[in-house]
Amino acid sequence: MIVAVVVYTKTMKVMDLVTEFFMPMKKVPTVTHQEKQVHVMNGKPVFYEPEELKAARAKLLAHLGQHVPKERYIGPVRLITKWCFPVSGKHQNGEYKTSKPDTDNLVKLLKDVMTELHFWKDDAQVASEITEKFWSDLPGIYVKVESL
Repeated sequence: MIVAVVVYTKTMKVMDLVTEFFMPMKKVPTVTHQEKQVHVMNGKPVFYEPEELKAARAKLLAHLGQHVPKERYIGPVRLITKWCFPVSGKHQNGEYKTSKPDTDNLVKLLKDVMTELHFWKDDAQVASEITEKFWSDLPGIYVKVESL
């Protein structure tokens, strides 16, 4: 059995922060952070983002920028994301999506952009993560961040 005990002193500030929003998108970015490229210049590797990855990053920056909390999250956080892809073929609204892209690849770029926008100091603060992907009549990304 695991028991957690938290003790707060008078000087500690207790904040139960929650940021929750849905970003509707006709086309959910499917390019992953792993698609960075490398070329050799003067005998040294130089990493760069291909145009498709740059476009996905810019799209996420624009959408997430509207939801940046007034103050960065401090300490551990839980990140819940639900990736809603446009219904196609024989799939139905609300059905889990079991084809690519993989959830771990989707969320990496999102967390990098959220770090860049100062949701938190470092995405290592994400101590709990729930990521799901669905077919949906309303495509987009649902995001919930909560302090732990």
